Amino acid sequence: MTYIAVSALSHVGLVREHNEDSLVVGPWTLCATETENPQTLLFSLGTPLVVAVADGLGGHPGGEVASSLVVRSLATAGPTLVGEQTLREVLGLCNRTVYAAARHSPELTTMGTTVAGIVVTPEAVLAFNVGDSRVYLSTADGLRQISVDDSPPLGPGERSTVIVTQTLGGHHQFVAIDPHVASSALSTDARYLVCSDGLSDLVTDEVLGEILREHEDGQAAIELWKAAMEAGGVDNVTLALVRFGT
Repeated sequence: MTYIAVSALSHVGLVREHNEDSLVVGPWTLCATETENPQTLLFSLGTPLVVAVADGLGGHPGGEVASSLVVRSLATAGPTLVGEQTLREVLGLCNRTVYAAARHSPELTTMGTTVAGIVVTPEAVLAFNVGDSRVYLSTADGLRQISVDDSPPLGPGERSTVIVTQTLGGHHQFVAIDPHVASSALSTDARYLVCSDGLSDLVTDEVLGEILREHEDGQAAIELWKAAMEAGGVDNVTLALVRFGT
C-alpha cells in the first residue's frame, strides 16, 4: 500500500440558499462553498491523513462558521493524530473552539456543527464522529456504517436532522462531548465513504452500496451526488471517498 486516493465534493443542494457544510482532506479545506466537479487528491501513506465532513447545524446561527472552524482545526492538527486518545483530545479542542468563537460574537450564540471522518495512519484507520454525519466502510462483503449516529432511531420518512443529541457547540453554555472513535486495520480492499446527512438521509444504504460497487473515485462521487439530487436535494451534500492503492 503506497498511496491514498480521496475524491470529494460539496454542493448546496436544490433547496438551501447556502452551504453550511465544510470539508477537510489533509491540509486542504473547503469551507461553506461548493465544488463544480469532484476533486481527487493523492497522498503518500505515512503522515496521518485526516478526511472529514462537518455539517453546520440548521436552524442555528452561523452553521457555516462552526463547520469551517472545525475543519480548519482538524487540518492543522492532522499530522499529530497518531492514536485514539490524541484524536479525542483534538475533537474536544474543536468543541471548545466553537464555543469560544460564539462567546466573542453574540450573534453566533448556539452555533454548532456535526463532524465525521477518518484518520489514516500506516498502522490503522481511525473512524470518528460527533453527531449524525456518517462514515461507511465498503468491502467485498458490502457496505457497513461504522460511525454511530447521535440521534434517536428514525421511523419511516423521518430525517435525522429532527434531533441530534451530541454536537460540537450548539448550546448556550459549554457542553462536553464524548466522540465515537473506532480503529480498524488497513486493507487495500477497503473503501471509506464520509458524508453529511444530506446524502445519507436521502439515499438508502442499499443504493449507496450499489453505486460504490459500480463506480470508483470521481465517478462514484458524481453518482452519489446525483442520487441525492434525484431524491429531492433538500439539504447540503458533502462527501469524500477514500481508497488505498499500490
